Amino acid sequence: MTQTATPQTDAPAVPAIFEPIEINGVRVRNRLILPPMCQYSCEARDGVPHGWQFQHLGARAAGGFGIVVAEATAVTPEGRISPWDTGLWNDEQRDAWAPIAAFIASQGALPAIQLGHAGAKASTVPMHPGAPAGQPILEGPDSWETLSPSGVATNSMETRTHAMGVDEIRETVQAFADAAERADRAGFGAVQLHAAHGYLIHQFLSPLTNTRTDEYGGDFEGRTRFLKEVVAAVREVWPADKVLGIRISGSDWVEGGWSIEETVRLAQELQGQVHWFDLSSAGIGDTYEGPQGPGYQVPLATAVKEGTEGIVVSAVGSLTGAEEVAAVVDEDRADAVCVGRAALANPNWPTAAALALDVPSEQVPMARQYFRAKW
Repeated sequence: MTQTATPQTDAPAVPAIFEPIEINGVRVRNRLILPPMCQYSCEARDGVPHGWQFQHLGARAAGGFGIVVAEATAVTPEGRISPWDTGLWNDEQRDAWAPIAAFIASQGALPAIQLGHAGAKASTVPMHPGAPAGQPILEGPDSWETLSPSGVATNSMETRTHAMGVDEIRETVQAFADAAERADRAGFGAVQLHAAHGYLIHQFLSPLTNTRTDEYGGDFEGRTRFLKEVVAAVREVWPADKVLGIRISGSDWVEGGWSIEETVRLAQELQGQVHWFDLSSAGIGDTYEGPQGPGYQVPLATAVKEGTEGIVVSAVGSLTGAEEVAAVVDEDRADAVCVGRAALANPNWPTAAALALDVPSEQVPMARQYFRAKW
């Protein structure tokens, strides 16, 4: 989707990344997105966000991002990647998210939250320093049997997952809708469905992990049915004037897996239902066989952008420098860019990038309290 910036007379050119964009009629101040990054910080194992999530997300909103996306948030307890993940399956969690969403909005950013279910990749060791991250937790109260489309693991570490019955599939679809309704009541302006990185929705999409022979497996229509039902259920409760997005693995980078051609086809079929596609990749298998390096996933975003109309497409993947991030949008390879790990190191990454790119002062996304900062 091509976005046209308003020309400015006798003013320096502003990189398109710092121009506003509209998504489903919602104005976003720039095209920089803080992507969802798990914090593994719910020490009580109850899915309730607290001060850590407030400061983590709030600081990046104050730092100038246009959209701030809260971490992968489970729609059911067994959908957590680890016991330390956030959730949105009850009202206590909803009420804890509300002040976080409100603060993000107060700083001029669009508050968003990623809703997901880990499927076979649930009940794992969190990514804490020195921990064997991603390994299944096999014993104790932090361990549970996981769900998956076909009882097929996504990697060799997973040892106990069972194939979901149709009733379990329908219950999970409803759980996504219930979580989206809570996200609305908590004040989020955007919901992003997690269909990437080998988690449950992705497990349904990929032929490598979906070997079902019923209506939820087999051909493209069967493998995409679960996601389409989730989208339909969420749309029933999610306000029409808010943003609905999907983060998807554009390719498994594995022979016989989910492909970019299928991703483009899916995006085309969801035009008019989903407003924003965020293109990542991989997540299934023990090894990564795809490209590497700065911007390695940008071509996936470009393919979806060129193959659709009316959908905002964002790129992600090892993009850390101001000039390389700006070039993605200036060259019309994507409509927006996610900056993740660089923002972990510097919450004010957008402000610093704007100053480095000589953006006019009135368009530098800087919290007024920090105007005396030395950059």
